[in-house]
Amino acid sequence: MKIALCGKGGVGKSSLASLLILSFLHAGYKVLAIDADPSPHLARLLEIPQEVTPLAEMMDLLAERAQKSGPYYTLNPKIDDLPEKFAITKDGLRLMVLGAIRTAGGGCACPEQTVLKRLLTYLLLTSKEVVLVDMEAGVEHFGRASVTPMDVLLVITQPLKGSIETTRQILKLAKELGLERVYVIGNKVRTKEQEELLQGEFGDRYLLSFPPDEELERREFEGRGLWTYRGVLFSKAQELREKLTELLHEIT
Repeated sequence: MKIALCGKGGVGKSSLASLLILSFLHAGYKVLAIDADPSPHLARLLEIPQEVTPLAEMMDLLAERAQKSGPYYTLNPKIDDLPEKFAITKDGLRLMVLGAIRTAGGGCACPEQTVLKRLLTYLLLTSKEVVLVDMEAGVEHFGRASVTPMDVLLVITQPLKGSIETTRQILKLAKELGLERVYVIGNKVRTKEQEELLQGEFGDRYLLSFPPDEELERREFEGRGLWTYRGVLFSKAQELREKLTELLHEIT
């Protein structure tokens, strides 16, 4: 089962990704978590004790693997040894922090990004665990079609105009890529009226609402992770896991 989470920046995508990861671990699954966000948070939220450097920041390594020489580089870099070297393990969890490459102009450094994209594809194709990918915010990754190997795409949204507009755009691009299992998850949905707004907007694509939770917000404020969190949102994550398992039963 390969699940990607995306959405507008600030909607709580990484927190919900962490809760879903913990739900799968709690149910006895082995999980490969991949943080592909330029501002990665999964290591912190999953309480990884050691300092973690995203692969996207290891420019010498990426340039070497891309065999970069001036404007030339390989389109088939060696990456199969990188998971063993850089994956972090913890109680049934395997975490790869890829990050994403950014330049001051907002674009990507193509040779190095080629290595990361190939590594992501390799992880998706070879992993025997449940895979959850925390994608970068927004819609840029759709232009690179990096979500196409996923079994399901979860678009995290909030009952706010900007978030809803981004979600519409993601659904449109997903349709253009031929992705069928694309669902919307509402986060910080405070009232029945807000839930009905999202249900009316996204119809059958709307899967579940996550309410706000003071305990989670307090943990965020205090800089604490979610490894031991078992509040109301953990129960919601378990419900989401069960729904996804049902939806993907034919391939799990």
